[in-house]
Amino acid sequence: LAPPPQPEPAWREAMDWLTERSLRAYRDVVRENPDFVPYFRQVTPETALGKLALGSRPARRKPTGGVESLRAIPWIFAWTQMRLMLPSWLGSDVALGAALETGRLPVLQEMIRRWPFFRTYIDMLEMVLAKSDLRIASYYEKTLVSDETLKKLGEDLRARLQSCIDHVLTIKEQQHLLEAEPVFAHSLRVRNPYTDPLHYLQAELLRRDRESEDQGKVPETVERALKVTMAGISAGMRNTG
Repeated sequence: LAPPPQPEPAWREAMDWLTERSLRAYRDVVRENPDFVPYFRQVTPETALGKLALGSRPARRKPTGGVESLRAIPWIFAWTQMRLMLPSWLGSDVALGAALETGRLPVLQEMIRRWPFFRTYIDMLEMVLAKSDLRIASYYEKTLVSDETLKKLGEDLRARLQSCIDHVLTIKEQQHLLEAEPVFAHSLRVRNPYTDPLHYLQAELLRRDRESEDQGKVPETVERALKVTMAGISAGMRNTG
């Protein structure tokens, strides 16, 4: 029952080093890349959230605003629905990769063993990465994104997701994600066969929704089915945002 040991100065220094690089990498994509917002709106169900009345408040603080106008829950929700899980790992891929490249692996592994804060951070990151699915994210892009420039951004993001997975496996000395969490890993394996078809249905429904909107009216059956897929995926993933 004794409190955990105070973090070593070297650990705090390493955490500050990671934080600085992670923040910069995150902002470079989300705020500085002009293709990011168009990609986000096309590849996720974000544009459909407002009209489906899934929450007690509007999805956006300003209907015409950019990413900064989104509330936190819709922001996470949209990326979770198409399994890229981007807000939860973007930036960590660069920070952890830079740490490994500069010989900081022993420090990171010591921090995992002896600093509960850092261990929890890595464990939570691993859990989110385990919920991601490159195949499903790629299918959403194939179905909903036509611009080749935006597709290149998507390819880059998926490559970065894979690199983040590789970094976590290296740091934790594991062959696969959730190696030390067999119960949660089994839970995901059981749920995925039920949620995977909903993702493919949702991507097609989003395509029909947008085509119908361009023609002036979205069928009620499409909107209702979209809402069902969103609720089903949220239940299967066990989180909304």
